[in-house]
Amino acid sequence: MAEKKKKDPIPTIIVPPNATLRQMYAALKRDFSAADLQKFTELGPWIPAEKLMEEMEAIHKNESRKRRKS
Repeated sequence: MAEKKKKDPIPTIIVPPNATLRQMYAALKRDFSAADLQKFTELGPWIPAEKLMEEMEAIHKNESRKRRKS
């Protein structure tokens, strides 16, 4: 049985060697699918705002301390 090729995570677009920028964009637009768009619209893991503020305050306090010493 033949092996199935894995889909490359970075798609390659084939354009003619002397293609203009307009032709390259047309090729990209033609090959861009809804599945590609979905990758960019998925939300990643969330961090609670309180935790983020605590981390930012700790960084600020640490950096302020360093500046006072010098």
